[in-house]
Amino acid sequence: MTNDNLTLADLGWSPFYQSQLSLEDVASLQPLRVTEVHRNAMDTLGPDGPARIPMTGDFADHGIAVGDWILIDKATGHPEKVLDRKSLLQRRAAGNEPSAQLIAANIDTLFITSSCNADFNPARLERYLALALQASVDPVIVLTKADLTEDADDYRRRAEAIMRGVLVEVIDAKSDAVTTRLAPFCAKGRTVALLGSSGVGKSTLTNALTGEHAATQAIREDDAKGRHTTTARSMHRTDAGGWLIDTPGIRELRLFDVGEGLDEVFEDIVDLAVSCRFKDCAHDAEPGCAVQAAIAAGTLEAERLRRWQKLLREDLHNTESVAEHRARARGTQKLYRQGKLRGKSKRGDPA
Repeated sequence: MTNDNLTLADLGWSPFYQSQLSLEDVASLQPLRVTEVHRNAMDTLGPDGPARIPMTGDFADHGIAVGDWILIDKATGHPEKVLDRKSLLQRRAAGNEPSAQLIAANIDTLFITSSCNADFNPARLERYLALALQASVDPVIVLTKADLTEDADDYRRRAEAIMRGVLVEVIDAKSDAVTTRLAPFCAKGRTVALLGSSGVGKSTLTNALTGEHAATQAIREDDAKGRHTTTARSMHRTDAGGWLIDTPGIRELRLFDVGEGLDEVFEDIVDLAVSCRFKDCAHDAEPGCAVQAAIAAGTLEAERLRRWQKLLREDLHNTESVAEHRARARGTQKLYRQGKLRGKSKRGDPA
């Protein structure tokens, strides 16, 4: 990655981050933006160009995401501090361990990418929207492969029906529409992230917005599924002057701690629930249920209610599980500091 005389403002620096620095920090520490995270190091970018910074134990315990701002000692290059984040995209990690997995930090806009074929899935899009809104990130649904269907307008209507006021872009990822319609989100000082399943055109979008040539794989026609072409999260400069964080295709997005985001995505149901006769209405067979009345009147789909209730249960379970896991990890770290677990291995959990 070239430097091109980048300033901190070019990298997305703002008063939000500047306000976290003391006069002593300004004199002795240098801000850098994390562009890629490895097991034992972080690739960063600053006014002096790219630099690989070692991953300390404290930083690993804290959790580092692509897009983070860190401070290093100007004299030694040693990492000293992770700045508070403006936004953080995270999910419950895959597998049985109930821990958090950081996706990307300090994002302004999330391009939620799907395609005009069998990959289009309202339930999946609702998950991505809740993730973005909980993190105070502006979501944009980007539907690719519009050139391969005669029903592009129908896909747009179905996407717009998922949430009130959501912005939807339906494009051919290989056309000039990418730069004319998506580039404004990627202007100088702005950061966007791409999330979606494999094979929906994320790498093609990245190529168009950055001028780079990431590997791409054609989508399988039989089931509209693709293979991973992006294998790690990384940050790229866009031709419009901003930054784009690409991510591997996500097969399973397990949500946690997104209650407010779900309220926004399902605002129509939340508003109806206020009019139910009973405050603890389960929206099943209770008398005076405004939600069931809307379903009976045909103004609300029963399937949408079921998806909302499923996500609420999942969020509650995962939030409690991750919180319990973090509490155990903090207890273990305390014992290490007290010297009671000497000789045993230790793994930090992102906080």
